[in-house]
Amino acid sequence: MRDKFIALDQDKCHFIYQLCFATGAKTIVEAGTSYGVSTIYLALAVASNIATFGGVGKVIGTEHEPGKAAQARRYWEECGSSIGDVIELREGDLLETLRHDLGTIDMLLLDIWAPLALPVLKLVQPAMRSGAVVITDNTSGASARYKDLLGYLRAPDSGFRNLTLPYSKGLEMSVYLPNQTQ
Repeated sequence: MRDKFIALDQDKCHFIYQLCFATGAKTIVEAGTSYGVSTIYLALAVASNIATFGGVGKVIGTEHEPGKAAQARRYWEECGSSIGDVIELREGDLLETLRHDLGTIDMLLLDIWAPLALPVLKLVQPAMRSGAVVITDNTSGASARYKDLLGYLRAPDSGFRNLTLPYSKGLEMSVYLPNQTQ
């Protein structure tokens, strides 16, 4: 996947952009930045939430491939400082780069290789606030590959409330409510 241009579909980006507004998300982790197109939508929403509600915020992006990371930075630079100033790109193995300094997470976007989705969720989950949203792409189209993640999210005692949204290949929206059961 080193040279594959991977981004959320435009309608999914629009939905996530609106969801960021609805939840007031100011700290977002994007597991799987690729060329940074979806990151732009996240950063626009975070910047707007900061302007509206005050405080600080950031989108923590992750990318393993140096070439993709470099191109993502070029795209963000073209968008201007309002985008680049709220993005923190962490390069390398995301199971290492997401081990520290996350702050309190409002949203997690899982748009990565399916076998990494559950380990990333478990790594990031302790930093998620109550009411945080987890978005996972392609959960219908790749349901067999997401079996472990979906089993974890949908377990009765998981602390997550889940809904598969009817976008192309599915988009799972999970709300983290750790002190409640389904």
